[in-house]
Amino acid sequence: MTWTDDLDRRPGPTTWTEDLDRGPGPTTWTDDLDRGPGPTTWTEDLDRRPGPRTWTDDLETDEAERTEPVTAEADDEALGRAVRRARLVLWDFDGPICRLFAQYRASRIADEMVRWLADRGMGGLLSPHEQATDDPQAVLRAVDRRCPGSDLAAGLEEFCTAAELRAVPSATPTAHADPLIRTWSAIGCRLAVVTNNSPRAVGAYLAGRGLSPCFSPHVYGRTRDLHRLKPDPYSLDRALSATKVAASATLMVGDSPSDLAAATCAGVGFLGYARNDRKEKLLRDAGAQVIVGSLEPVLRVVGR
Repeated sequence: MTWTDDLDRRPGPTTWTEDLDRGPGPTTWTDDLDRGPGPTTWTEDLDRRPGPRTWTDDLETDEAERTEPVTAEADDEALGRAVRRARLVLWDFDGPICRLFAQYRASRIADEMVRWLADRGMGGLLSPHEQATDDPQAVLRAVDRRCPGSDLAAGLEEFCTAAELRAVPSATPTAHADPLIRTWSAIGCRLAVVTNNSPRAVGAYLAGRGLSPCFSPHVYGRTRDLHRLKPDPYSLDRALSATKVAASATLMVGDSPSDLAAATCAGVGFLGYARNDRKEKLLRDAGAQVIVGSLEPVLRVVGR
């Protein structure tokens, strides 16, 4: 199926391309796009620059691991079934949509958070292992476990949010994510972001890529109720409630076992995105049935 953009009524289809080097701009976003009649297709001009190479459960942290796509792609029939039944698609943010910490490393943010605690005389809250983690979410969880609902936990979450906002300008789009999002939206599928990252960081990134109208207002990110981070299905349940779409007609695109666990708890379908063999193994071991190493085959199915 070929989608064309006939909004200006000139002869011939219009092809939209994505400049993947373009950094996000404004940090506020609106939903004022006037979509004229007619479906639209977008393609990407991919800049395949080297980037971070290893992912933890939710983050890309280590530059040592390779980034070749997984060799096993999802069975076409299984992928088609998963995609065609979806009336609502829930997107994890860091991984499926972009690499938030492509330049401003997650490990750096975790170190800064540990120092923030130490500067306030609270470094002893963390175990030696937690002090050495390269995962900011792990630091947040550790503090929330010991000081739930405290001003300290709230202050640390705000510090983490500020760091994520600093990471946004250097974030890099996941290959094929932008055109997939736009094509899914153009054919009438509802979209939402469900993430452990700050919704302010998500909003800033989407605005910079021109993707805000595809999601607005359905961005459900980290709140100060840190015990509600995935694998708790809280963000997914919020999206289902707000959109009033049945879980049976919903698909989540995620890249971690915690995404899969949240999707399972919420009763929604799951499409795993694994950019390397390590991520694929983590998802397979967690029980994921449909996994892709690239979003390109998903875009093909959606565009049929």
